[in-house]
Amino acid sequence: MTFAIHNRVLRDGDGTPLVLANAYPVDGRMWTACAARIAALADERGLRPFPIWAPDMPGSGLSPAPDDGESGRRAANGSYPDALDRMAESYVDLLYRAGHEQAVWAGLSMGGYLVTDLYRLHPEVVAGVALCDTMASSDGVGGEARLRTSDACEATDSVEPVMHFARPADGDSTVKRSPAFIETMTAWINEQNPAGLAWRQRMTYGRPELAGVPETMDVPVAVVSGELDPTSNPDVMRPLAERIGVNATFTAIPDCGHFSAVEHPDVVAAALVDLVARVQAR
Repeated sequence: MTFAIHNRVLRDGDGTPLVLANAYPVDGRMWTACAARIAALADERGLRPFPIWAPDMPGSGLSPAPDDGESGRRAANGSYPDALDRMAESYVDLLYRAGHEQAVWAGLSMGGYLVTDLYRLHPEVVAGVALCDTMASSDGVGGEARLRTSDACEATDSVEPVMHFARPADGDSTVKRSPAFIETMTAWINEQNPAGLAWRQRMTYGRPELAGVPETMDVPVAVVSGELDPTSNPDVMRPLAERIGVNATFTAIPDCGHFSAVEHPDVVAAALVDLVARVQAR
């Protein structure tokens, strides 16, 4: 069983694509500015032109939310234990249908869960990995908030339960407090499907335990972390890069929160271009 995925092709090219997996609660558009910088930096370095994709994760943007039948088992608490695996299979299918055997997979936050699970299931399609402001371990008890968000989105048929992602809080970065960021994130969230917002949280709560998977990655890896990220800051992600070992590079971004590719697209782009260069050099 695979899900329908709207693929956002941000640049054409030959060879191994760079696939950018989006965060919650937005869609593939969050990568647009970063992708433009990736293309420019890659051209400056003389890298072989490569496709850049930013698909809308199922339940985001133009990709529909899978129904119960497509999602697999539904646990008593409403989560979907099979859904992340099925989503990973769907991204592999997207790759194969486009005529490619491998990709460089970059995921931010929820996108990082996808990329990690995809490596667990299909390491043969992974030429390189970027883990941006994400984690491998499951949520534990803290994950119950995901289900409350799902229930609220469904009960109100609105995006308001997740609109706090667009509103600055104490300790947020300069960019996240800026009117431009607030306006952009608000617009993106307003264009999401409440059912899709709910589905993505139920999928994420039900995900398998992925702790230990990054350490098995036998490909070039880039680990990126905003220093002001409340959950995936350098105290969490630098040790992750160290556990991965010689395959990994680590980039800490000052004055940056959880949405690093949106807050500081130039810095994230540089890390991803370096990753692609390492993959192409292999």
